Amino acid sequence: MAAQEGMSAPAPGHRVFPAFPPVALSAEAAPFTPMAGDGWRPDSSPEAEKQFSRCAAKLRALRADSGQLREELNLLFDQLLSENYNKTVDPSINIQPEDVCSLLRHVSSLVPLTQEHLVIKLCQLVHRLLNQLKVIMDQQTLDVLVTYTASALKVCSTWTHSDVLLALSTAVYGNGAQCHRHLGDLLGEDGVLLQYSSLSQPNMELRRVALTCMTNICLRCFKSCCQAPGLSVDWPAVLYPAPLPQYEGLSAAKPAEPPKSSEPPKDTANKKKKSKGKGKKTKTEESRGDDGEEEDRETVPALQRGGVREGETSTKISASFLYPSWKRNSSDSEFSDPEGNAQSKLRLNHARVRQGALHCLLAVVKAVERRTLYGYWSSFIPDSPVGGPPPLTLLTIVLKDPSPKVRLCALQVLCAMLDGSRQFLAMAEDTASPRTSYTPFSFTLATAVRELHRSLSLALLAETSPQTLTQVIKCLAYLVANAPYHRLRPGLLTQLWKHIRPYVRHRDVNVRVSVMTFYGALVTTQAPLPEVQLLLRQPDDSGSSSTPQDSGLSWRQRDGMSSPSRTPSQRSSCTQSPRVPRTPQEGDGGQMWLLQLCVSLVTQPREDQSDSEGAGGGTALEPSPVRLEALQVLSHLVRGYFSLTKVYLCEIGQVSARCLGESDPSLQLHGAKLLEEFGTGIIQQYRAENNVPETSRVPLKQVVQFWSEVLSGPLNGALQNEQHPTLQASACDTLSSILPQAFAQLPDKTQMMCITVLLGLTYIENYLVKTAAVRALGIYVLFPCLREDVMFVADTANTVLAALDDRSTNVRAKAAWSLGNLTDTLIVNMENIGVDFQEEFSDMLLLKMLQAATRAAADKDRVKSNAVRALGNLLHFLRESQMTRSAFQRPLEDAVRALVKTVQSEATMKVRWNACYALGNAFRNPALPLGKYSAPWSHDAFAALCHVVTSCKNFKVRIKSAAALAVPAHRGCYGDTKRFSCVWQSLATALENSEDTNDFLEYRYSASLRHTLSHALLHLLSVSQLQDMTALRESLDGEEGSSIREHLIKCLRAEEGPVHLMVASRCGSKPTPTTWTSTGPHGGLQTGPTSSATPRLVGLRTLPSLGSAGLLSVGV
Repeated sequence: MAAQEGMSAPAPGHRVFPAFPPVALSAEAAPFTPMAGDGWRPDSSPEAEKQFSRCAAKLRALRADSGQLREELNLLFDQLLSENYNKTVDPSINIQPEDVCSLLRHVSSLVPLTQEHLVIKLCQLVHRLLNQLKVIMDQQTLDVLVTYTASALKVCSTWTHSDVLLALSTAVYGNGAQCHRHLGDLLGEDGVLLQYSSLSQPNMELRRVALTCMTNICLRCFKSCCQAPGLSVDWPAVLYPAPLPQYEGLSAAKPAEPPKSSEPPKDTANKKKKSKGKGKKTKTEESRGDDGEEEDRETVPALQRGGVREGETSTKISASFLYPSWKRNSSDSEFSDPEGNAQSKLRLNHARVRQGALHCLLAVVKAVERRTLYGYWSSFIPDSPVGGPPPLTLLTIVLKDPSPKVRLCALQVLCAMLDGSRQFLAMAEDTASPRTSYTPFSFTLATAVRELHRSLSLALLAETSPQTLTQVIKCLAYLVANAPYHRLRPGLLTQLWKHIRPYVRHRDVNVRVSVMTFYGALVTTQAPLPEVQLLLRQPDDSGSSSTPQDSGLSWRQRDGMSSPSRTPSQRSSCTQSPRVPRTPQEGDGGQMWLLQLCVSLVTQPREDQSDSEGAGGGTALEPSPVRLEALQVLSHLVRGYFSLTKVYLCEIGQVSARCLGESDPSLQLHGAKLLEEFGTGIIQQYRAENNVPETSRVPLKQVVQFWSEVLSGPLNGALQNEQHPTLQASACDTLSSILPQAFAQLPDKTQMMCITVLLGLTYIENYLVKTAAVRALGIYVLFPCLREDVMFVADTANTVLAALDDRSTNVRAKAAWSLGNLTDTLIVNMENIGVDFQEEFSDMLLLKMLQAATRAAADKDRVKSNAVRALGNLLHFLRESQMTRSAFQRPLEDAVRALVKTVQSEATMKVRWNACYALGNAFRNPALPLGKYSAPWSHDAFAALCHVVTSCKNFKVRIKSAAALAVPAHRGCYGDTKRFSCVWQSLATALENSEDTNDFLEYRYSASLRHTLSHALLHLLSVSQLQDMTALRESLDGEEGSSIREHLIKCLRAEEGPVHLMVASRCGSKPTPTTWTSTGPHGGLQTGPTSSATPRLVGLRTLPSLGSAGLLSVGV
């Protein structure tokens, strides 16, 4: 057969081929064809035919025993592969197919399988010639090429197989019927193609090419190819009708017979009566029952089964357009029993085909990258309301497919597409006024989100299959969790809020669980969202809640529910489950209906049990999944809308206590997490940076009472429950969420209990418990009422040091974090209490902390980031008397060198900027030897910071290093003139290059970097001495220093009022104050009153500044 070109992907290692125009996907489209091995080159040589003739003649003259066979073949193959034989480039090319076949047969006999490079070139030549020349091979050539390539797959190395499979794919394209003698080797039980296309094949490229090869073999002869290896093939003559009748409109409907369609209740009764009289099911009915099609029939509304009733309005007729014609207008009396069975079987097969296709699409959606998937978004999700002849999208299937299983599969695909789509949907926006000239992509995407809301709301109202209804609600939850409602016009969530409420009472437990999942997504998306705040504040209106439901009843009703005035609450009594007892009503005095609902689902029994899980008695609670989801919704409410939930302090405490007293560990766990969320919300209110007015906070007295009741309740049992470590860990997190001000007012025995329990749990072997306990101690050590207790600080330090040696990385990471907090406490106590606390704190314990932090600085980045923070605090905390002791000198040097190494390392940027900050923190210690007679490590510290401030790609690291270089308070800390000049020059160079970066994301920090660098340079000017002026003048002089001068003057102008920076120049032993100003008639570097002991400023150089702010002068 002729090998057509244009569709298969290139083999690995080949150059990129040009893209071909897209081809419409239809039954009449051209079959799959391997693409040409070479791209289209407009400058292809017209001598291609002559080159082929010359090379073919030379190849025919070669024999297997030729002396230079390998070299000749290699050269001739390269010449043939260098030409383009595509007739679209040069229509005059006229190479005869028999010449190509003769050449390929002869060359195949010359290239041994041991010469793998020649085998590769031969396969490429086969692909090139057959594809571009569209050669129709004879049987002999086909047998030779298939045999050769199949042998190469068995003999040659794996790296050659991609090209070999590509050549085989080209050779067998459309020639499956002529390959019958080879099908056993290719497609048999041990066939090479089955091996390469197997799921166990790790090389995806080989698997893809093998599948392409199998596709080309099966073209036009699939049945014969399957029968040749011994496979039995049997399927209906008509597998899938075209066009798709299940999605057609009224024009494709078969007219129903008026006498039979006018009395659907009678037909229904006859059906039931007939089914009772049958002794056993037919074979067709059994297969339908196994696959769930009997359920399909039961879930199809009567309007679909009986056609349009006489006298119904045109509105109902247009609504029935949404359903397939064979479902609307067919009845049992239209077919004889054999015909009916055949039709049912055909419909069942059709549904299975659609279901399988959707399963395949689901696998594709999960496998491809998100960027690729979003390119096909509009093919599956419409961006305008479905009207007229509907396009075939996922929403079309969800709304109109007669099979619940098919609808379920379509919803699963839609969920997979929506899951993780937040970044893509974040571009949607329709709050601005619409443009008339063009439609921006953001508006199109917003329209697609609104269409998703509309279609899924219709599906929610219409769906009667519990399994599919569950998936509809889950799909809505995915949509709500990912859509950017703060960029969309309000109202979408309000409609969903009204539509979803009746399903809280659904008879199926999975539906109720999915409803609570939806509510959880609703209160977490972009919380706090103004529209959701309004929904939570105002009580629901039962009338408005049922209005959209009633509108849906006109086109999807069940038998016995023909009255459109029946509300969902009334309908639930016959089609769903009875109402949940004591469910809070909409008019309950402004209470949060959702919160009250969750509380009732967790704590109150169901009076009328219709589920199997509640069949034991009238006091049975909701099933555990419903209660767990309700607790999660409560946690989400507290986290996102604490200002609304804070008034329910007592209710939430009672719910948590109730859950902690349950026997189910899952309920206990969620109860503890709810307490933690509420405690965290209170802490956030009391933080000064959040600026929450005192009148809006939960009163401290109530907080103390709340925690007193919690700590005297069942939380202690959870802390001691060694059978469930996860519960113990969550209880530790709950203890860590106590407000510090409230902890100080708890009874002493309660405080001691919390501390003792946490210290004891750090010795539990389970890493989850140990991690949570160490973290809680790291929080407690910051409490004002505990941080001044030297004994508690020492006990916490010993516990944290032991955890730093744990084998679990998680434990070590939290221990390093807690050690960083503990050292923060040391600094606070040193500043507030003074030397007394430093002297009271054990020197040996401080030495152990310094050594442990140094070791942790060489751990993984998760540990290292906080270990270097602790090192900076410890170096700041050390006293001079300690640093002069021999026991501290070596650990001190190791600690500084660990910081220097971390600054210069290739660790994560967070670790590096923490190390820079730690060095700056250490420089704050006036006892640290940094001056002229400093230790060698001080030079390394300054050198590392100077290197990072000029060369690091991350601007935040540069900012921290520049800030660290500006920490030393005295000129002597910078060492000699050479080191001072190096620091100055590094900062000046960094300021000049503060906008040079290849990463666009770093530009947002460029202004902050320039500000920090300018302040650092001004600080150096303020501490500079006379001997430093030469280096400063060289840096600020001329055009090269103009940008630095501009930045410095701009920084000075930003200060409030005149700025005077004192520069002390020492001559002998008497310092002379020198003022550097930016204002005044003689702004610049000026000296005080001259005297015989003060040298005159010679060579005063005045440099122009900006505007009328004065002069920036440097005197030397």
